[in-house]
Order: sequence, then structure tokens, then C-alpha cells
Amino acid sequence: MDNATVFYVIGPVLAASAVVVSFIGLRVESFPGRFAPLVFLWFAILVGGATTFAVLNGKDEQEARAAEVANAGEEFTEEEKSPIGSGEAEGAGEAKPEEAKAKGPGGTLKLAADPTQIAFDTTTLTSKPGKVAIDFDNPSALEHDVAIEQNGKQIAISETIAKGKTSVSADLTPGNYTFLCTVPGHAEAGMEGTLTVK
Repeated sequence: MDNATVFYVIGPVLAASAVVVSFIGLRVESFPGRFAPLVFLWFAILVGGATTFAVLNGKDEQEARAAEVANAGEEFTEEEKSPIGSGEAEGAGEAKPEEAKAKGPGGTLKLAADPTQIAFDTTTLTSKPGKVAIDFDNPSALEHDVAIEQNGKQIAISETIAKGKTSVSADLTPGNYTFLCTVPGHAEAGMEGTLTVK
């Protein structure tokens, strides 16, 4: 019989004994009388047994949980190794064609901020694939930057400047990208555009 079973047997026996003794005590004024030592001994045994087996059961459950966690960790590690291994191989396989696509003359594009409004001087830029650089001029006292994104994922970002020049560059494959100012509220105000690489 395991510790959990003993604990779950002793618990109800203890509860039933308490009910019976209470019932007898309410009916018989002289109870427990000369049976007091036996009643106290009985409850001492039950309480001690319940406490002991509760602790042992708790330890057993903790060890079982620790073993489950360890097994789950090992399974997760084994599963993770396989997908990552194959993913890396696939990623490496995919990276080569992507790098090949990204190869090209690229280009350096000019972009400026409007000196008086929250806007760029253009909303469309075009470049060849490869290393694409955007030279950014901000004549305004208001701080701006330029970031290149694709499908909401940021690829590159310049430093944030006011009354100055900076640049941002990235290796880009053919496709449509977004260039924008990441200063809060600026892109929403219209400070963004489409960068087409073809």
C-alpha cells in the first residue's frame, strides 16, 4: 500500500472518529470519563499517522513531478535538437539562394525630411538588389530617423538626428519594403513610403 492510499484511508477514519466521539459526547454527559486516555491515544495515533503519511505523500508527489519535469525536459531537448538541426540545414540551404538573390549592384538613395512638416520629400524609392543605402538629410530641428521594414519586421534603422545627416543600409533582395520614421507618431502622420527593390 503506497503512502497516498494510507493517507486517504486515515483521513476519513479520523474525520469519522471525530464525528462519532462528538456525537457520543453530546449524548453521554460522563463521556469520555475513564475512556479519555484511550480516546486521546486513538486520536493521537490517527493525527500522527495522517500527518506522517501526508508528508510522505507530498514527498512522493514532489519526486514524481520532478521526474516528469526531467523527462519532459529530456523529450523537449531531443525534439528541439531535431527541428533545429533540420531547420538550420534548411535555413542554410535557403540562405544561399537568398544571398544569391541579394547580390547585385544595390544602390545609394537620397532621402530628406521636410524642413517644416512631418514628412519625407518622397514616398517612393527604387533600387537594384544588393546593398542598399539611404542617405538621409534632416534639415529640421525636429528629430527624425529612417528605418527599413518588410512585413512589419525591422531590417535596419539609422540614428535619430536633428539638423544633420545620417544613413542606413541593408542587403535587400527583390521585393517591396517600407521606409519610415520610427519617432512615435511620425509614420502615422505620413512619414513613410515604399522602397521597391527590383
